[in-house]
Amino acid sequence: MFDLSPKLTHLTPAGQPAMVNVGGKAITARLARARARVRLGADILALVQAGDLPTRKGPVFQTAILAGIMAAKKTADLIPLCHPLGLDDCQLTIEVVLPDSVLIECTARVTGKTGVEMEALTGASVAALTVYDMCKAMSHDIVIEQVRLVEKTGGKSDFHHPG
Repeated sequence: MFDLSPKLTHLTPAGQPAMVNVGGKAITARLARARARVRLGADILALVQAGDLPTRKGPVFQTAILAGIMAAKKTADLIPLCHPLGLDDCQLTIEVVLPDSVLIECTARVTGKTGVEMEALTGASVAALTVYDMCKAMSHDIVIEQVRLVEKTGGKSDFHHPG
């Protein structure tokens, strides 16, 4: 059997799930940025190009931004081994990308002993799911794709995706 425990920080040597002990880590300013692309299709995108799309549930982009921020703040309630964090800041942006998509970016910041990658990823993901939910009456061909971490700073090692 292949032993993954030295590489996976959330496993004990016996292979059981465990929260990472961050007690000895230094408190530093940490940032993480994540992106998600939502392929809406050209017809729906045409409706949002001039601004936010109003729906019966409210304006799509504004609602998605609020949902993403709320989700980032609740990440530890959703991902079992994440440490609860009091975020210093969480910002979401939504940008139209021709010919058929929107790009959602979530930037999370904390001053603490552990990073905020999962908070940024959760914020971007839930914002993307909210866009889907609010637009699904117009099409079920909407695709959420390319959810990924694009930047992380302030911990043991920094990360910057080149693209």
